[in-house]
Formats: sequence, structure tokens, C-alpha cells
Amino acid sequence: MKLPRPIRTSALCARMLAIVLLGTMVSATPAAGAEGSWEWPVSPPHTVTRSFEAPPTPYSAGHRGIDIALHPGAPVTAPEAGVVHFAGVVVDRPVLSIAHEGDLLSSFEPLDAVVAEGESVLKGQVVGTVSTGGHCSATCLHLGVRLHGQYVSPLLLLGEVPPAVLLPLE
Repeated sequence: MKLPRPIRTSALCARMLAIVLLGTMVSATPAAGAEGSWEWPVSPPHTVTRSFEAPPTPYSAGHRGIDIALHPGAPVTAPEAGVVHFAGVVVDRPVLSIAHEGDLLSSFEPLDAVVAEGESVLKGQVVGTVSTGGHCSATCLHLGVRLHGQYVSPLLLLGEVPPAVLLPLE
């Protein structure tokens, strides 16, 4: 009997890596880093206009976060407690990064921050408002998350990634 060849795609590999990384994070910090333990940083509806696309290599093209449909001036809150790691302008857009327990770092752009570097923030605390600039033409907020320096889908922490199901090959 000949067994079918498994199909490997970069998306599947990236998802498996994210699951492994999330497993590491969950075992290290069950409260702050547990899957689905973060709150959305914006009020509903949560319309994701572009999803996370893991690059095949660290320096390859990809989309290292999610884009959430919003308009300038919309308030943005901290998805989890942490300390402001960076608040300033990168290239041509305002960016905010928050360091969280479990070696997690969230980043938001474009965002006019109302908090300063080194300041502690609480889960649900307003940290800024959506600004203009970036790759969304002023119609979204980009949310990125790094775990141990590697980008992972923010949807893992927001509880929005459906469980992986292995299907039989034909």
C-alpha cells in the first residue's frame, strides 16, 4: 500500500510554529499569556481587513500582524497589562509598543499615544487613538505581536483562531 505524500505549505508551517510557540508561552505564563486571554484593543465590530501572514523566513515579505478597520480618532486600549516599551514615530507613522508578561510585545500603528515610555498600563486602559499614516490609508489600526522576538498572529491571544483540524488525504 502506497501512502499519500503530505502536503506542506508555508501557511501550514507558520501556523504549526505559532501553535508550538503559543504552547511554550502558555506553559510559562498561564494567566497573562493564555490563549484567548487578551481583550480586543478596540470596540466591536472587530473587522479584520488583512490577516496575519507569516513570512517563510525572518527577512521575507509577509504581514506581521492584523489590520482592524477603524477611523482616525477611535480609542485604543491595552489588550493586556504591561509597560510601555516605545511611544514615538517610526519612519512616517506614530507607533506604540507595550511589553507584557511572558516575553510578549504588542505594537500598534498608526496610533497617537496618550501614555509614555516606561509607564505601566492596565488591561483595558486607553493608550491612544488611531492616527493617520501607515499602509492602511487611514482606515485601520495595525496590531502586531511578538513572542520571544518572533511575530505571531494576534488572533491567537484574542481567542479568534479556530483549532487546527487534520483532514485525511485523498
